[in-house]
Amino acid sequence: MSKTAAPSTLHPALRRGAESFVEGWNRIGAQAQFYGATVGLSGTAIARYRGEVVRLIAQMGLGTGALAVIGGTVGIVGFLTLSAGAVVAVQGYNSLAGIGVEALAGFVSAYVNVRLLAPLIAGIGLAATIGAGATAQLGAMRINEEIDALEVMGIRSVPYLASTRVIAGIVVVIPLYCVAVLMSFFATRFGTTAVYGQSVGVYDHYFYTFLNPTDLIWSFVQAVVMAVIVMLVHTYYGYTARGGPAGVGEAVGRAVRTSLISAVLVTLFVSLAIYGQSGNLNFSG
Repeated sequence: MSKTAAPSTLHPALRRGAESFVEGWNRIGAQAQFYGATVGLSGTAIARYRGEVVRLIAQMGLGTGALAVIGGTVGIVGFLTLSAGAVVAVQGYNSLAGIGVEALAGFVSAYVNVRLLAPLIAGIGLAATIGAGATAQLGAMRINEEIDALEVMGIRSVPYLASTRVIAGIVVVIPLYCVAVLMSFFATRFGTTAVYGQSVGVYDHYFYTFLNPTDLIWSFVQAVVMAVIVMLVHTYYGYTARGGPAGVGEAVGRAVRTSLISAVLVTLFVSLAIYGQSGNLNFSG
């Protein structure tokens, strides 16, 4: 009896596992199809929906309502990188002082802020503000059947809703990244020289010695790639939201988790692709 009962209890478990595996791959395929359509229809979005692109750029960069009081996403990312740059000053100076080379605090700023801190904080700020807002907006439109209404009116919903937001996110990330880099540089320099009392000349000497302009360009490219991925993820989850208001909240949570993981992975793989194992340090003054 035991030999004949085991297969009957095992087959449903295997079937459920196989169905779950196939469903997961189908979701990945649906996402890839949506991402391809969104990127491929970007030209249509620029040609036909320029007004919507401009409106989204203003909304994402400066914010609306109470968010506009503090400067929108630009202000939020500025405060985030200001705090992170101060942490770099505290940890970098104290760690280097422990081995007697605190003069190299400028090197830590030029190395960590450019290659890691500024693009990663910009991606996190983009996901937490612009991305989450895009998911909530598209999810609300989906459950209110506004997206279906656009299709009935003859408006292609993917370029009008998704491609325009991806383009706007790329445009907004340009000043966003500049603010992030400048704020991180300022916070680290102020913390090291004003708080810990290091000489400004010593700090600037090592900072400019190890600051490589090429690293700034690659860091900007990394921020742009991160913006594309973050906006694609958030528009997909908002566009495909289901289940009423609770479903929209769940979609926002999933989108934020996925985009944060994607931002970290982009930082990892881009850093490995650009710098490899050598580190590519600039020792020329």
